[in-house]
Amino acid sequence: MIKSFDEVFEDVTKLGVKIKTDEYHPIGKYQIIDQGQEAVAGYSDLEDGVFENVPAIVFGDHTRIVKYVDQPFFFGADGVKVLRSRFKDANYRYLYYALKSVKIPNTGYNRHFKWLKEAKIYYPNSEEQSKIVLILDEISSVIEHRQRQLQKLDELVKARFIELFGSPVSNPFSWEKKTLKDICIKLNDGTHFSPESFKTGEYKYVTAKNIRLSGFDFSNITYVPEEVHRPIFERCNPELGDVLYIKDGATTGIAMVNTLEEEFTLLSSVALLKQDRSIINGYFLAALLNNEDMYLDIRNNMGGAAITRLTIAKLNVIKVIVPPIAIQEQFAKFVKQTDKSKAAVQKALDEAQLLFDSLMQKYFGRL
Repeated sequence: MIKSFDEVFEDVTKLGVKIKTDEYHPIGKYQIIDQGQEAVAGYSDLEDGVFENVPAIVFGDHTRIVKYVDQPFFFGADGVKVLRSRFKDANYRYLYYALKSVKIPNTGYNRHFKWLKEAKIYYPNSEEQSKIVLILDEISSVIEHRQRQLQKLDELVKARFIELFGSPVSNPFSWEKKTLKDICIKLNDGTHFSPESFKTGEYKYVTAKNIRLSGFDFSNITYVPEEVHRPIFERCNPELGDVLYIKDGATTGIAMVNTLEEEFTLLSSVALLKQDRSIINGYFLAALLNNEDMYLDIRNNMGGAAITRLTIAKLNVIKVIVPPIAIQEQFAKFVKQTDKSKAAVQKALDEAQLLFDSLMQKYFGRL
């Protein structure tokens, strides 16, 4: 029942055609599958070279992402490994879950296929495989449904923002504009010296990795003691309702409202925008900074490249619309109501994901 990788799989990557990234189209006859997070990277109307021997399993050599593909497709530009089973009656959904369960070390943007090839595959009879697939597919369907619910709620907030305020760049309602410096009573960042932090302690040590569009992510939070926290907090003191904005790193440009009542320590990768609450609501400001038009405008003003670093000086001069505070607060009320719905959906999603993970461990963790 335990088989080696090579006993089960054959690498058929050479049998397909790779499409260059700049040749991807938003619509087309055939899907393009690459090693990225998205299920489908793009489309092509080419005919020659389309891979039709499906279903198949796609493995991201750099990303370690595993995908199940059951429609004819072209291969993405780089890092794609396409696998077929050596068994004619193979259950590809089962093989997909089996490969997803393989623990492959993350060695950065390097090749990982060699690690996958060392995997042992639990290979029971076809009846047991079908039972496992039925259960895991059902839970996967619930997870995908919850994820779509969260996405729709996020889209609802974005639509409400545009309805009330229009694009913050083209400014169709001719709102007054001011710089961030003008609308903030304090605009600075956290410590520029990375202190030693610990798994437990007195004060949370918040960095860019803890900031998400959906709020805080404390899955990998660390802590600092009082003597480290106090001098940093005296200069940079985030309070409930202030806006936190990532200004350094790959996720630069993400803003969120601080929902913590407790004190915490910030690293310099995160800026503190302590808005003047008589004219600017934090939920409005965060949504404005997260707006796609606004992000592109900031990027273009930085020279056209993807934003990876914004200094406080650059943040100070960014211009934003300032609608009447009453309309901003109307929007904030809508966001808070939506956040309650999102919290309920997220809880259900977390429970489904926990069940899925435990079953994957039950079925495949025996190796």
